[in-house]
Amino acid sequence: MAEINIPKNSLNLPETIWWENGELFLLDQTQLPLAIVGERQENIQQVSDSIKALKVRGAPAIGVAGAYGLLVGIKQDRELPVDQFMERIETQAAWLGEARPTAVNLKWGLKRMVNFAKQQSVANSHELYDLLESEAIHIHAEDRELCRMIGVHGASLIKLGNGILTHCNAGSLATSEYGTATSPMFVAHKNEVPFRVYADETRPLLQGARLTSWELQQAGIDVTLITDNMAAHIMSQGLIDIVIVGTDRTAANGDVANKIGTLGVAILAKHFNIPFYVALPYSTIDFDMPDGSGIPIEERDPIEVTHFGSRRTAPENIKVRSPAFDVTPNHLVAGLITERGIIRPPFKENLLSEYGE
Repeated sequence: MAEINIPKNSLNLPETIWWENGELFLLDQTQLPLAIVGERQENIQQVSDSIKALKVRGAPAIGVAGAYGLLVGIKQDRELPVDQFMERIETQAAWLGEARPTAVNLKWGLKRMVNFAKQQSVANSHELYDLLESEAIHIHAEDRELCRMIGVHGASLIKLGNGILTHCNAGSLATSEYGTATSPMFVAHKNEVPFRVYADETRPLLQGARLTSWELQQAGIDVTLITDNMAAHIMSQGLIDIVIVGTDRTAANGDVANKIGTLGVAILAKHFNIPFYVALPYSTIDFDMPDGSGIPIEERDPIEVTHFGSRRTAPENIKVRSPAFDVTPNHLVAGLITERGIIRPPFKENLLSEYGE
């Protein structure tokens, strides 16, 4: 099999997702940081499997992957009459949207593609496919710009010599570029503001250790890796001035669902009077979800808890809980860093004012 050439973004980091000559490629993030491997997506089943296996992960990234993945799923149906092709688009979008339940961006991206298709007046299915391809490329480019602007607005929060704590990976690898939580860091670093980052390892799959610490190190940012249960100690030492995390879904009232362990970090930050910020693009806001209590929480394979890598670390037949996310209530959040600026409490009113239709 020929080696896949992986392009780099403006941060000199490998692209997470790229569309080349009508084909979808994903960076296999399960192999980072030991190997940088790209994988061509042959069919929509493979795209779904890649999303479930976290080869591509992060709410914005899977929204983009979903848009391109739909193209992969309908490409072979372009000879169908337009009405049948449209039915196929809707069926494939609904199926792919079930790959991961918590992050709203996947269904958001697919819904956007379906609605776009319905608005078109075309002579044949080939023409509709070409228009959908352009829309997917537009979604990808839009995500880059949204994340860049999150950094522009959020960088003002990072002061000279600050210590920043982040949890999981809401970085370039979780988006099209810049990241959400890391975007203010990349912008502040570009502006030559000295600061340091503490990255939680983020058990059980170590997205902080494998991904966040790696990409920040690659970018030349001062980053220190800590285990999840060190966060309270590091805060007690006065080493953390601000916490910035991402989110996979933001409810209408400002409650946020993010990687498991985020709630604990927010509670610790409140105890130590450290401002806790959440960075997100508008595509993560779910106005149909009144508050965080209704956000579906994905349960992962127990093996992610019973094993460390390929080695079993727990007894056979032990009962396991493996929620992938938790919900942080809005009263623990100092502000939402968005592409339009920093939204402060009261979140329900201010989110609706800024983003409501």
